[in-house]
Amino acid sequence: MRALAIVIFSVALAFPAAARAAGDSGDELKARTAFAAGDYKEALDIYARLYAETMHPTYLRNIARCHQNLGNPDKAISSFKEYLRKAPDLTPAQRKEIEGYIAEMEQLKQSQSRQPASPPPPASPPPAAPAPETSPALVGPPTVTASGTHEDEGGPFYTRVWFWGVVAGVVAAGVVTAFLLTRGDGRPHGTLGDINVTGQTQ
Repeated sequence: MRALAIVIFSVALAFPAAARAAGDSGDELKARTAFAAGDYKEALDIYARLYAETMHPTYLRNIARCHQNLGNPDKAISSFKEYLRKAPDLTPAQRKEIEGYIAEMEQLKQSQSRQPASPPPPASPPPAAPAPETSPALVGPPTVTASGTHEDEGGPFYTRVWFWGVVAGVVAAGVVTAFLLTRGDGRPHGTLGDINVTGQTQ
């Protein structure tokens, strides 16, 4: 009975480990599929989670490769160097491959630093100031003639009231002058007839 209990206990311990290994294999397949399809962001997420669960240095290499393809030189270099520290049993060929990746990322980093920064977008022009309100032209009171009507500035002069007032005045003055001239014959007039100023009887 004691031997049977030990066997059952061993199987119980081995089953979760086998299930965990099967699950890890499924995640690795997903990560490799995403990497092969060019979906480096999804592959990076899976490899980062697998490394956090297992701390296996191979996942560091895969993480660095994802950063390399995403164009993140700093993160790729950091992960490659960490991989070299955590995997000391690499062959000279494997180590040379990783060092070549690091040199490639160093060149990419330098080329990115030499590129001029993109200029900021042009600032939008300030809103145009509203046009100043123009005051209406000042208009004086209308010109009023003696007759109480508005003076017509556009008509001919002989249609204006003041012209006919002047004409009437001239005519009246002429009539008075003619009347006075017709009476001035040089001799006084009266009811007694002509007066002899010489003293002689006619």
